[in-house]
Amino acid sequence: MKTLDKIPTGKIGRAGTLVKTGVKIGGNYVKYLGKRLVNPELTRDQLDEDNADDIYDGLKTLKGSALKVAQMLSMEKNILPRAYVDKFSLSQFSVPPLSAPLVRKTFKKYLGKYPEAIFDTFEKDSINAASIGQVHRASIKGKQLAVKIQYPGVAESISSDLALVKPIALKMFNIKGKDSDKYFKEVEDKLVEETDYTLEIKQSKEITESCNAIPNLEFPKYYEALSSERILTMDWMNGTHLSDFTKTDFSSKTGNQLGQTLWDFYMYQIHVLRKVHADPHPGNFLVGENGNLIAIDFGCIKEVPDEFYNPYFELAKKEVIEDEERLTVKMYELEILSSTDSTQELIFFKEMFKELLSLFTAPMNREEFDFGSDEFWGNIADLGERYAKDTQIRKMNGNRGSKHFLYMNRTFFGLYNLLHDLKAKVIVDNYLKYLN
Repeated sequence: MKTLDKIPTGKIGRAGTLVKTGVKIGGNYVKYLGKRLVNPELTRDQLDEDNADDIYDGLKTLKGSALKVAQMLSMEKNILPRAYVDKFSLSQFSVPPLSAPLVRKTFKKYLGKYPEAIFDTFEKDSINAASIGQVHRASIKGKQLAVKIQYPGVAESISSDLALVKPIALKMFNIKGKDSDKYFKEVEDKLVEETDYTLEIKQSKEITESCNAIPNLEFPKYYEALSSERILTMDWMNGTHLSDFTKTDFSSKTGNQLGQTLWDFYMYQIHVLRKVHADPHPGNFLVGENGNLIAIDFGCIKEVPDEFYNPYFELAKKEVIEDEERLTVKMYELEILSSTDSTQELIFFKEMFKELLSLFTAPMNREEFDFGSDEFWGNIADLGERYAKDTQIRKMNGNRGSKHFLYMNRTFFGLYNLLHDLKAKVIVDNYLKYLN
């Protein structure tokens, strides 16, 4: 794969890259409309593929927040066309890496030495490259290490990057008005945290020490003396990326064990620690040679405040969803409904969210749940398609819910997808046995 000798770090340079991408997309539409004149039965599939290719090519050059947004969208399998999901999912751990000279320059700036003066061995070619940083293999006295290096300019360009992608997001999710700022501020704050590797080490220690009692779960050790705010050194963990593992012919016993470990890990964090690893994509998990689940990235941690946690999980209870009065009260508490809503909006969104809640909270209202169930995922796909085609929803204000929904819903949706890929059956309250 071709390496990058530089990344646009200025606002003008980054905006220029997106403008070029926009021109390409415009050209794709012109070609598509021309072909439609000849063949009225032509579908949008090729247009989606061409647009996904061009958008991804532009974002992978920028890296940073713009590419991170693509990574987040790749998890929304029921929102975006398949071509976008397939292409954007590459941003999880497969983008062009930095060149060796740029890597050495980064080490000199943040650790005061070149990598060869710090480690006994250091592989100049990265093992994988993602949206915010890339990973190199190194060693000291035979100890195998993974060294994550943040791309230059990523932390400094977060605000300007989000300003560039904001119009696209507003249109995609039908968000209107000044209240939209709270959602973008939430994303910005989390991205700022993700670029602080010193904070990541602190968060990793807190969570891994608390979750040590959960069996079949492993974590790398982090080394503060070999790290800085832009370089992070941890144990090298041998294993297969979860996305690759789920493509193999694994047994139902293995899938259930991995799934139960993953479920217990998340439920323990949410309900006991009131904070959670809010980036559950396959690139952040490995399956070890011993069959254990390995969690390798703690950059995105979402704290869950009581004022959100309590009504959020009240709404996960079947008896609350079926009680119109209690349901309405909780919807107001979570900002799903607003005092400024019209009668039409109140009726529409109350009915819509009741249906959504009944489906997505189904796992929490069973003793055991089968995430490999075709019926469950078929219902999710049908619901997503129905609301995507609903013309009424496009006329209403999409500003719905507390800002905390962004990362909590992302966490659950990502977790459900991973469990589905593992075809896992889980015991829902199993995590309770690990409480002190």
